Amino acid sequence: MPVKTKITAASIKELKTEDKRINDTEITGFHALISPKKLITYYLYYRIHGKQANYRLGIHGHITAAQARDLAKSKIAEVTQGVDVHAVKKKERIKTKESKLSTLQHFLDEKYFPWLLSRNPKTAEKTKKAFQSAFSKFMDFQLSTITAWEVEKWRNKRLANGIKPATTNRQINLIKGCLSRAVEWEVIDSHDLQKVKAQTVDNAKVRYLSKDEESRLRESLAKLDIKHLTTIVILAINTGMRKGEILSLQWNDINLENKVLTVDFQNAKSGNTRHIPLNKQAFNVLSDWQKISGNIGYVFKDNKQQRILDFRYNWAALLEDANITDFRFHDLRHHFASKLVMASVDLNTVRELLGHSDLKMTLRYAHLAPEHKAAAVNLIG
Repeated sequence: MPVKTKITAASIKELKTEDKRINDTEITGFHALISPKKLITYYLYYRIHGKQANYRLGIHGHITAAQARDLAKSKIAEVTQGVDVHAVKKKERIKTKESKLSTLQHFLDEKYFPWLLSRNPKTAEKTKKAFQSAFSKFMDFQLSTITAWEVEKWRNKRLANGIKPATTNRQINLIKGCLSRAVEWEVIDSHDLQKVKAQTVDNAKVRYLSKDEESRLRESLAKLDIKHLTTIVILAINTGMRKGEILSLQWNDINLENKVLTVDFQNAKSGNTRHIPLNKQAFNVLSDWQKISGNIGYVFKDNKQQRILDFRYNWAALLEDANITDFRFHDLRHHFASKLVMASVDLNTVRELLGHSDLKMTLRYAHLAPEHKAAAVNLIG
């Protein structure tokens, strides 16, 4: 039988499971229910606009009997003014749920990453890591609240922490592309990240090897005699391939008979397949490596026949032995391009060999080799 008494800490303490409920004698509709597991929940029953509702005030232990009483009085006052407090609470609950479903994290996980994965799995994985690394601050943001101002503040902090402008430019392009998809898929109405302008970057500063440095690098390769490293470096010098493209190579991508190498679209940054002719050095180094590694599966495998994922320590040892500083593996790509330009190869051909989607990236090499410029102006001196 329900108990009728004032709901207090004492009366709640005496409530038994067989009582099932206790109805407050002072506030109409204020009551508490007890479950077979002795869980006590406070409620307020009321009628409004011809409807009846049971508003949950809270669970005993999370709130006290006195707090439940005060909350009941507050809600009764709202009902008296015509507010359906239960309906309001339901709307807030739905709004909260919807807000969780429209955060950047949810959009990435449920829509954007699966879409990228269907287009290019490797690009999707790289993009996912880039978002996790760069945009952890925004993961709980509503998509609509990721504004140009928020991104500007984020960028200023990144630049102050030593992140290079070129890096922040790439990262901002990532989130711009993501929000543009959200607009296209009608998840949000619009975004204003087009207001975030790219930082000016001097792309003309390109590091490449001098003749003496290249000579020392080759001497150190022969001295260290690390077979896979030698093959990788000579291949990079003669093809301009990125490290990821080289390590993703499989033997069925290489046609030694026709002396051509194919970079599969799934492994290319541009997402486009390209074919690179093998010159004599590239052909010879791959032919020699094939005798060691075999001609099945990935081109570069370790002793356990697992794909090589990196070679940073060997690369560092090579640079140290060759006494070369301020030089990354990616700079071998610049070195390849610079040698082509200095050999008077037209920029569009350089663009095709490098796999650039447009000529803008390739134009950074147009000014290379000052000695060639000097020779050109001296023709009319």
